[in-house]
Amino acid sequence: MRTIGYGVIGLGFFGEKHAEVASSLPNVDLRAVCTRQDRRRKEIQRRLNVPKSYADYHDLLADSEIEAVSIVTHVDDHTAPTLAALRAGKHVLLEKPMARTVADCDRMIKMADKAGRILMVGHICRFNPRYAVIREQIRKGEIGQIVSMYARRNIPAERSRSVLEKIDPLLGDGIHDTDLMLWLSGANVRSVFAQTHSVRQLKNPDVGWAMYRFDSGAIGVIENVWFLPASTPFRIHEQLEIIGTQGAVYVHGADMNVVVHGKNGVSCPDTTYWPTMHGETVGALREEMRYFAECIATGKKPDVVRPVEARRAVEVVAAAVKSAATGKPVSLNDSDAR
Repeated sequence: MRTIGYGVIGLGFFGEKHAEVASSLPNVDLRAVCTRQDRRRKEIQRRLNVPKSYADYHDLLADSEIEAVSIVTHVDDHTAPTLAALRAGKHVLLEKPMARTVADCDRMIKMADKAGRILMVGHICRFNPRYAVIREQIRKGEIGQIVSMYARRNIPAERSRSVLEKIDPLLGDGIHDTDLMLWLSGANVRSVFAQTHSVRQLKNPDVGWAMYRFDSGAIGVIENVWFLPASTPFRIHEQLEIIGTQGAVYVHGADMNVVVHGKNGVSCPDTTYWPTMHGETVGALREEMRYFAECIATGKKPDVVRPVEARRAVEVVAAAVKSAATGKPVSLNDSDAR
């Protein structure tokens, strides 16, 4: 399989993870990283031995050695670099959520089609073996028709303060479980009712809950509490249960697989999404990026995550945010849900 020249735009916590994975994949050559922060850019370039670094993503996109990019910027900075990358002929792995608005999602999808390039949104949970396994069980009819879904994805208040200045819990984490419910059920959301609660009076609320009515008749509930006690060990605090007419499936997150009582307190290292093993970042993120690179190298159109599905998740969560703001249910019509 041929090697893909690669670049990473955005070097926050998760952008750094993308760069680490890209630098270790056998058919990916990490050629450049990009951020406006000089110290951060030079630090990661040096640590990962990356040939080039850029302060302006336009300069990275002008680099002919780069065929594909990860865009790992803040959600409000997704659209412009994605459109520019596609226009420059690059394939794009865009971190979730795809955008804040459906209109921006549509602009990116249209540009990807026009450019003839791959646009894949990083819905990492689809590459978590737990969710992939239960999807197969559901598709085989093991639990019958789905009637109820419940999911939670919570984090400690201590870790959420800075994040809440940029994004709310429903869009930040609720997008994961919204996408999973759509993917696992194969149904569309017809109406949404959501509530939020601001405890610390930050830019965004600390708590977000949403209830979905699907066109299949099923009900789904997502819980996003970014206000767990400060003493809670930081981890991906996730859970999913799906009840059907003939059975049920349950996913208990990887958060308590490993518990370390260390000199500085209790911690629960990640063992699923981006753990470090033998000096490399592995897990669902690596599998997602490996799949993206393989699709580019082989000319395959990605079907594990399609842009229209990422758009649908944004549409549903945007309706939840609107519902929470107005205190009223929001309906989604057939054309919107497709």
